[in-house]
Amino acid sequence: MGQSASTSAISSGSSRRGSNHPHRSRSKSMVQIPSMQVEENVQFRQIDEDLDYISDLPDECLACIFQSLGSGDRKQCSLVCRRWLRIEGQTRHRLSLNAHSDLLTVVPSLFSRFDAVTKLALKCDRRSVSIGDDALILISLGCRNLTRLKLRACRELTDAGMGVFAKNCKGLKKLSCGSCTFGAKGMSAVLDNCSALEELSVKRLRGISDGSAVDQIGPGVAASSLKTICLKEQYNGQCFWPLIIGAKNLRTLKLFRCSGDCDNLLQLVANRTTSMVEIHLERLQVSDLGLVAISHFLDLEILHLVKTSECTNAGLVSVAERCKLLRKLHIDGWKANRIGDEGLSAVAKCCPNLQELVLIGVNPTKLSLEMLAANCQNLERLALCASDTVGDAEISCIAAKCLALKKLCIKSCPVSDQGMRALACGCPNLVKVKVKKCRAVTYEGADGLRASRESLAVNLDTGETEHQDASASDGGAQENAVELPPLASQNGAANIASSSSGRSNSLKARLGLLTGRNLVASTLRRWTSSNSSSRG
Repeated sequence: MGQSASTSAISSGSSRRGSNHPHRSRSKSMVQIPSMQVEENVQFRQIDEDLDYISDLPDECLACIFQSLGSGDRKQCSLVCRRWLRIEGQTRHRLSLNAHSDLLTVVPSLFSRFDAVTKLALKCDRRSVSIGDDALILISLGCRNLTRLKLRACRELTDAGMGVFAKNCKGLKKLSCGSCTFGAKGMSAVLDNCSALEELSVKRLRGISDGSAVDQIGPGVAASSLKTICLKEQYNGQCFWPLIIGAKNLRTLKLFRCSGDCDNLLQLVANRTTSMVEIHLERLQVSDLGLVAISHFLDLEILHLVKTSECTNAGLVSVAERCKLLRKLHIDGWKANRIGDEGLSAVAKCCPNLQELVLIGVNPTKLSLEMLAANCQNLERLALCASDTVGDAEISCIAAKCLALKKLCIKSCPVSDQGMRALACGCPNLVKVKVKKCRAVTYEGADGLRASRESLAVNLDTGETEHQDASASDGGAQENAVELPPLASQNGAANIASSSSGRSNSLKARLGLLTGRNLVASTLRRWTSSNSSSRG
C-alpha cells in the first residue's frame, strides 16, 4: 500500500510541476511507474480470472439455487455442464410430459435422470394416440416416490395398467384424471392400494359402463385418508356413491353435472361423517332434502349452490340456522326465483362470519341486503349478477352499511350513475369495483367514481347484455386453478413444461374474460389468490 501511495504522489507531483511542458511531464510519469507492480497486478488479475468459485459450491447449495428458478431457466442451467445436468435432474420434483404413445421409448432414460419426481402430469391431445399400460408401468417403476399424478386424455390406459401402477406407487396422495377410458376396476385398484390418498378428482371417466353393481367403487384402504372428492360430468355418478359415503374424514365434496339421486347421497353421508367444511353442487338432482342433510355439517364454511333449481328458501334457511360458521356462499338461482329475501335474511341472522357472498339470478331486495350489511360485518367480497331487483337504492344501502367491503362485482343489474355516486361516499375499505353490462352506468359515472377515490380500481364494461352464463361455481374454474401448468413442447416425445406454457395459459384466460364468460368466477379466483398472498 505504501508503494502504491508513493507512486501516486510522485505521478501527481510531476504533473503539477510540468504543466507547462506536457511532453516532459508525460515522460516522467511513465518513468515513475515501477514495472514490478504492473507485473504483480497482471498476475493477480489472471489468478482471479482462473478461479471457478461455482465449482467449489456443494451440490446442496446448487440444488437450492435451482429450486428457486423457473422451468425454463432450469433447462438452461442443465446445459452448462455434466454436474449441473445431474444436480438439476436429481432435484426436480415436478414434471409435466406430453403423453403421446412414443413417450414409451424415452421413459427409461428420462426417469433415470429425473429420479426424484414426486408430482407428475401426463397429458395427451385429442388427435394423438396416448401412452398405454406399458409406459405407465415403466413410469411407476421409475417414480416410486410419486405423490401426485394427473392424467388427461390418456385413452389407451386400461384397468390392468392402473392396477400395476397402484401397486408400485402406494404413496400416492393426489390423483386427478380426466377423459380417460379405464373403468371401475382401475379406480378401485388405486383406492385399494394407496392408503395415503387424500384427494381424488375425476372428470368424464369413460370406462364405467352402465352403473351396475359390478362398477360400484368403494373407498378401499383410503377410507380414512380421503379428504377431498371432486366428480365432474359423470353420467354414471352413482357408481361413486359408495366411495363418498365410505370416506370417513371427508372435508370437501364437489359434484358437477353428475347423475344420481344426490338427496339420498347427502343424507347417507351426513349419517357417517360430520367433518365436512366445503360443498359444491352444480346442476344436480338435489332439493331441500339435500340441503337439510347438509345442515348437519355444523363445521361447514363454504357452500356453492349452482343451478340447483329445486332448492328453495326453506332449504337455505335450514342450512343457515345450523351452519353458523359459514364464510363463503355462492348461489346461482338460474332465475328460478326460489331463493330470495327469506333465505338470505336467515343467512344474515345466523352466519355472522360471512366474508364472501355471490348471488347470480337471485333477486334480493333492500330488506335482506340491509340485514346482511348489519349482521355480517366481516363481509369483504360481494357479487350481484343478473338480478332484476338490485338497483341504485340497493347499491346505496350497500355503500352506507357494508363498512368492511373490499371488492364489489355488479353485472347485468339495473344500476345507474347514481349508484356509482353512492359508492364514492361509502364503503371506506373498498379497493376494487367491477361493473359489467349495467346499461345505465356510463363512463362518466365510472370516471367520477375514480376521481373521487383515487386508490379505488374501477373496471367498467358497458357491453350489450348477452346470454347469462356467469356461473359462480368454482367448479370448472377452480379445477383449472389447481392444475399443474399446461404442457409445452420440447425435442422428442417427452416434453417438460416451461414458463412459456404458463404465459400461454394466462393469455387464454385473458381471452376468455374478453368473451364475457365466467366473469364472476375469474374475478373471485383473483380475489381469493390475492387474499391468500396477502395473508402469507
